[in-house]
Amino acid sequence: MNHTAAFLFSLFPANTPAWLVVAGIVVFAALFAWAVHAAIHAIACRVLKSRRDTIHSILKRSHGITLYALIVLAVSALLPLAPLSKEALDDSHRFLLAAFIVLAGWLAIVSINIILDRYARNFRIDVADNLMARKAVTQVGVLKRAIDVVLVLLTVGFALMSFDSVRQFGISLFASAGIAGIAAGLAARPFLGNLIAGMQIAITQPIRLGDVLVVNGNWGTVEEISSTYVVLKIWDWRRYIVPLSYFFDNPFENWTRTTASLIGTVMLYVDYSVPVDAVRQKLNEIVQGHRLWDGKVVNLQVTDAREGTIELRALVSAADSGKTFDLRCDVREKLVAFLLQDYPHALPRRRAEMVVENEPALKAAVSGRH
Repeated sequence: MNHTAAFLFSLFPANTPAWLVVAGIVVFAALFAWAVHAAIHAIACRVLKSRRDTIHSILKRSHGITLYALIVLAVSALLPLAPLSKEALDDSHRFLLAAFIVLAGWLAIVSINIILDRYARNFRIDVADNLMARKAVTQVGVLKRAIDVVLVLLTVGFALMSFDSVRQFGISLFASAGIAGIAAGLAARPFLGNLIAGMQIAITQPIRLGDVLVVNGNWGTVEEISSTYVVLKIWDWRRYIVPLSYFFDNPFENWTRTTASLIGTVMLYVDYSVPVDAVRQKLNEIVQGHRLWDGKVVNLQVTDAREGTIELRALVSAADSGKTFDLRCDVREKLVAFLLQDYPHALPRRRAEMVVENEPALKAAVSGRH
C-alpha cells in the first residue's frame, strides 16, 4: 500500500491542491478497475465459450454492475491514501457507504430480474394451448417491474439517509410540512395507483399477455403490460395505450379469459321462401371440411321474422378470435354464393300491392281492346 501511495503522489507536484489529488486518485482507481474488468470479462467469455448462450446473457446483463462494483472497491481502497482532513475523510466514507448501498440495490435488481426471466423462459406462448404460459409470463413481467420500482425507491432512500443533512431534512420535512407531504402524495397518486393496479393484475389476472380485449370499442391483443400502462395491438397494427387502473374502474371484454376458443355469428336476411333445411345442410358442408373450424359448434336457426325478411343466425366456432373472424367471413361469403346460385328467389325482395281506384272502368277498357 505504501508503494502505491508513493507512486500516486509522485504523479502530482508538491503544491497540488488536495481536491485535485483526490480527483486524480478517483480517476486512477476508475481506470484501473475498468482495465481489470475488461480483462476478466474477456477471459470469462473465452473460457466459458461452451455455454455461450446462457453465460453471454448473464455477462451482458451484469456488465454494468460488475464494472461499478470494481470501481467502488478500487476507490474505497485508494481513497484513504489521499491527504484529507478528518471531516473530509468522514464525508468520503459517507459517499462510499451510499455507493455500496446503491451497489447492493442494483445487485438485488439484476439478480431478481435474471432469476425471473429464466423462470419465464420455461413457458412458451407461441403454441396453440398457451393459457397457463400466458398466465405465468404475465405474472413474472408485472411482478418484476413492481419489484424494480420498490427496490429503486428503497435503494435511493437508504443511500440518501446515509448523509446527516439529507436525513435531518427529511425528518423536518415530514414533521413540519404536512401540507407538502399531502401535496406530494396527491401528485404521486396516479403512479402509485397504477403500481398497485399492476400488483393486482399480477395476482388476480383479469388480463394477460396475448389476451384479446375490447376496450372502448377497440379490439386488440395485449402486447405489453408495464408498471403503469397496457399496450393493445389493434387489428390494423395501431397501438392503444390504456392505464393499468382503467381495468379496475371500467368494464371491458376479454375474449380469452378462460379459453381462446370463440363462437362466431353469421347473420343472413333472406326471403320467407328460403329453404332453411337446405341452407343448414350447406352450412354443415362448408364447416365440416374447413381448416379453421375446431369441430365444436355449428348451428343454424331462424332467430327473427320481420315484415319483408327472416333472420338466419349461423353459429360456428374456432380455436381463437382471429380464426373465428376469418371463418365467419368465409362462411358468410359461401352461403351468399350458394343462395345466389341455387335459390336466387330466396334473396330479400320488395313486395308491393297496386290499388286501382276505378277497377270496373279499367276492366271494361281492357275487354274493349280485345
